[in-house]
Amino acid sequence: MYNDITGIILAGGKSSRMGINKALLPLNGNPIIEHIASLVKSLFPSVILITNQPDEYSFLGLETFVDIYPGRGPLAGIHSGLIHSNTERNFVISCDVPLVTKELLEYIINYKTTYPITLLKADGYIQHLCGIYSKSLSLIGELILTGKIVSDYPIQKNKCNMTELLKYKGAEIIECENVPCYSEGMLLNINKPADYKTLLDKS
Repeated sequence: MYNDITGIILAGGKSSRMGINKALLPLNGNPIIEHIASLVKSLFPSVILITNQPDEYSFLGLETFVDIYPGRGPLAGIHSGLIHSNTERNFVISCDVPLVTKELLEYIINYKTTYPITLLKADGYIQHLCGIYSKSLSLIGELILTGKIVSDYPIQKNKCNMTELLKYKGAEIIECENVPCYSEGMLLNINKPADYKTLLDKS
C-alpha cells in the first residue's frame, strides 16, 4: 500500500455520448466504477470520490466531495480532489477506464520524475485522468476562476483546460509503447455505446 498517496476517483462526467450514466454500466455483474474503486483501494489506504451526484455512489462507501467550481469539466474535478486530499502526491483516475491494471498504475506511481504531474500517452493521446498530480498545484483554482494562472501566462478565452495546465507547469509524459506492463486497449475510455461493446467483448 502507498500510504503517502491519496487515490482520487473522478465521476463527474455527464455521460452525454453514452446517454446513461456510464459509471454504473455493468461489467461482470458489478458497475464499472466498482471495478475502479476496488483497484484504487487495493493501492491506497486513503481514497476519495469526486462527483456532483454523491447519492448515486453511496454504495461504494467512499468519502465523497463535489466540485468546488461545478460545470468546469475534469479540471474542476481534479481541483476538488487536490483540495480535499491530505497527501502531497495523488493518483487521479476517471471512473471509465476499467481495463487498467494494478501493475500499470504502480508503474506510473514509481516512475522517477521532478515534474508535479505524471501521465501516460497511449494511441497518440495524453491520458489526463490517469496519473499522479501534486497537491501543490493550487494554481488550478486560479486557472478555473480567472482563465489565467499568472499575469505573464494568459489563457485564451474558453481555454481553461488540462492542456493549458500542462503547458504551464510541465508534465512527465510516459509513452505507453515503452511500458512493459501495458497492452493495447488497456486505457479504453468508455464514452460511447461502441466503447461499451468493445469493453464487453474484451471481458
